[in-house]
Amino acid sequence: MTRIVIKKLIWDKYNSEHIKKHNVSVDEVEKVSRNIIVHKRAKKGRYLVTGRVENRLVSVAINRKGVGIYYPITARDAAKKERKSVYEKEKI
Repeated sequence: MTRIVIKKLIWDKYNSEHIKKHNVSVDEVEKVSRNIIVHKRAKKGRYLVTGRVENRLVSVAINRKGVGIYYPITARDAAKKERKSVYEKEKI
């Protein structure tokens, strides 16, 4: 699987307000982007990345805009399947 390297996230009023509805902060998304544990391709050419912020597992849907540049679409607490993938990866 190809490794995703996020150098920069593009923030605007829409996506920063949208993630607040899911009780996720911009800072938490930034932390996840620096510590991606698992990722997979999602719909519409997007990626779903999951990482740990302290004891919380957060999943972020991102859209690639350029080399290392991504636009966060949404962020939320990781679903059960996503958490399972993280736990399996951490066992290795």
